[in-house]
Amino acid sequence: MNLPPFKLERYFAKYEFNTEYLLCASDSESMSIADLLALEKGAAERFQQVWLGYTESQGGPALRGAICKLYETIQPEEILVHSGAEEAIFLFMFAAFKEYDHVIVHSPGYQSLAEVARAAGCDVSPWRARTENGWSLDLDELRHLMRTNTKALIINTPHNPTGYLMSREDYAAVHKFARENNLLLFSDEVYRESEYDPAARLPAGCDLGDHAISLGVTSKTYGLAGLRIGWVATKNRKIYEKMASLKDYTTICNSAPSEFLAEVAMRNRTKLAERNLDIIKNNLAVIDDLFARHSDLFSWVRPQAGSMAFPRYLGGSVENFCDELVKKASVLLLPGSVYDDAQNHFRLGLGRKNLPPAVEKLEEFLSK
Repeated sequence: MNLPPFKLERYFAKYEFNTEYLLCASDSESMSIADLLALEKGAAERFQQVWLGYTESQGGPALRGAICKLYETIQPEEILVHSGAEEAIFLFMFAAFKEYDHVIVHSPGYQSLAEVARAAGCDVSPWRARTENGWSLDLDELRHLMRTNTKALIINTPHNPTGYLMSREDYAAVHKFARENNLLLFSDEVYRESEYDPAARLPAGCDLGDHAISLGVTSKTYGLAGLRIGWVATKNRKIYEKMASLKDYTTICNSAPSEFLAEVAMRNRTKLAERNLDIIKNNLAVIDDLFARHSDLFSWVRPQAGSMAFPRYLGGSVENFCDELVKKASVLLLPGSVYDDAQNHFRLGLGRKNLPPAVEKLEEFLSK
């Protein structure tokens, strides 16, 4: 196995914890343990009684029961809990693929969704979303990417980093394509329940058949990245059992305090999602005004869901722009090169309460 450096994480390692304003965060505003426990009567007292022994490898029954409320048809025994989404991605790839398999991956996207498949020995074809198409995917292009050894299709909707939400028609067509071609469909749904229009929310992939594996996490929509709790939901027993077996070689089981807190969070997920959507929508208004005032410097496809967008910088090199901004104004944006984007895009985070003062600092920088 040969994994290249994770570009996004290496970039964050340089700046994340010594920069005043993180204006490119992918997650939503977090909260304290006390604030989370206050959402549920008696939770603080029960937290004091959490037993600090090993937990069940597949995740505690109560936590899996709370998670499966996200879905229409999934049962607790079809949920496998992991230490964040990253572990789930890693184990899926090594459970599902062997050397010389071919995988089609939604691009641009989170690096792990392609690189771990390559590390497992796969040939990876990007299925490219393009800004001129509003970040939508071309279904005809998907058909041309198919090979005789194609084993899976990997999608992410709502999408990181663009905030694009696939249409219901396209989403149904993708699932139909996967079933007709006997493909696994790995559906990264970590931004699900953060749609700006709830009526546009798509069904979870795992509810549409045993060809699909849905990925979820507490970090993004719910703003609880510090819990490090993620999961997959699937009716595919073969994939589930292989992933569960491989987990014995990674984390084995999860943190008992994190599982309890995640259980509280998932029972109160609607409150958490609504809180963070209010922050995102307020921040969108600030960014709308910013881009209207600086249309000579920025263009974008406005996101439809999630806590980020992928605008384009029109004033020169986006790499130089981001580098100067963080050094001179202590405001961090993420250049699109960490997504292998060569079109001068950058990732803009929309989920943090301190976006308005960060934008003020950005405008001061632009004025100079």
